[in-house]
Amino acid sequence: MSTTIPPRPLTVWFLTGSQELYGEETLRQVAEQSRRVAGELGSAGPDGAGLGVDVLWRPVLTDAASVHRTILEANADPNCAGVITWMHTFSPAKMWIAGLDALRKPMLHLHTQADASLPWASIDMDFMNLNQAAHGDRELGHVVGRLGLARAVVAGHVSNPVVGERVAAWARAARGAHELRTMRVARFGDNMREVAVTEGDKVEAQIRFGVSVNTYGVTELVDLVDSAPVDAVDGLVEEYLDTYAVAAELRPGAERHDSLRYGAAVEWGLRTFLVEGGFTAFTTNFEDLAGLRQLPGLAVQRLMADGYGFGGEGDWKTSVLLRTVKAMAVGRPGGTSFMEDYTYDLTTPGQERILGAHMLEVCPSIAGAIPSLEIHPLAIGGREDPVRLRFTAAPGPAVVVGMSDLGDRFRLTLNEVEVVEPTEPLPCLPVACATWRPEPDFATSTESWILSGAPHHTVLSTAVGTPEMRHLAEMLRTELVVIDHAASVEGVRDRLRWSAAYHRLASHLSV
Repeated sequence: MSTTIPPRPLTVWFLTGSQELYGEETLRQVAEQSRRVAGELGSAGPDGAGLGVDVLWRPVLTDAASVHRTILEANADPNCAGVITWMHTFSPAKMWIAGLDALRKPMLHLHTQADASLPWASIDMDFMNLNQAAHGDRELGHVVGRLGLARAVVAGHVSNPVVGERVAAWARAARGAHELRTMRVARFGDNMREVAVTEGDKVEAQIRFGVSVNTYGVTELVDLVDSAPVDAVDGLVEEYLDTYAVAAELRPGAERHDSLRYGAAVEWGLRTFLVEGGFTAFTTNFEDLAGLRQLPGLAVQRLMADGYGFGGEGDWKTSVLLRTVKAMAVGRPGGTSFMEDYTYDLTTPGQERILGAHMLEVCPSIAGAIPSLEIHPLAIGGREDPVRLRFTAAPGPAVVVGMSDLGDRFRLTLNEVEVVEPTEPLPCLPVACATWRPEPDFATSTESWILSGAPHHTVLSTAVGTPEMRHLAEMLRTELVVIDHAASVEGVRDRLRWSAAYHRLASHLSV
């Protein structure tokens, strides 16, 4: 019954600027060359794998009316994730003002030209008039700056792999921003009592990001779980046996098999609720389980693996962030999971490591090997022993990202990390986990994280990196604090102060 959230068939519109002044012959060449550039861009990206979205070429824009009309059409297209602009020739930017002022989609300004090389021996003024993006893109850049629009700028020829990778990072961020605008989150119960960081302004989140977050009674989920059809439970159990290394005590006929069947019923109930309600993210809370016999573990892990966002203890912000990053990562190698900084290995100075885990809910998309399906006691929640997948995360570069609500704004905090194998086996740890070394070092990372007021619930991703998150933050007009190899505590502290001043000033000016 596993149903992965299908990736949306999104496009980015390729808008080329020119003007009627050049005449039909030149405009015909502009159209031919811009089609070629758009096509080449569409097959760019890392290793030629594409941008993660389709590039939709639109007719060359030569006057204010066509610019305005095209951008309104882009705004209205539910599958348009953003627009890429390129001024092939000189396109007087006053004619772009009305259209750009109406733009509600992310924008990338591509500064390129039709051909990488110049025919030095034959260059004449006809060639110069046709190939003057150096002229036209600066004109557009001036007006976009005057309008104060959030946008990315990428310069270079589209045949350059670096250009493709940079545009692909923007396109994946645009996919994430698009996902946010239509996301619905179901909260089963409220936040864990007395916890500060999982609180947040849901109305402001909908204004800022577009996401709709609402609470539903756990009893609605319980009713579905209790009514799970026998054949649906049978099918899920068979899928578990085929997919995971199932503990002997959970297999059919064994003493704990009923617990596995109940875990399957929880998955069926959760999945049914989310699919029927059009939700792509959800939360649970061990303090509010009503008639559930187990805290959902296996069900949550499998739903995350299928693309759903999740946050424990009612943490809807992390649930939103997880679903957004999963949408950005579609088709990419690696995985993305709900995570929590849990404990440290401080044995060797300079080689400190962070051990991340949660009560149960770590996504198997980051697993380094086939997970085992096990059952163990859980001291929290006061329910039966829950079933869960157990594994350790695959090594590799990753990012850990958290979202916090500071009262006057949301903040994203990102730490670049290296996921590593645990120093020693963990035979007694009954949950999935990940071990990582933070950049630039343990002290700088943790001190900077704490100074930024970042949360303990996070999203760990080996599929999406810092460039994509920078673009996403810019699209959302949301603060991003990056802790990377070049970070210092003093530098982060200064950036936090500058950022606070900027956001407060910007908020005042917008009133």
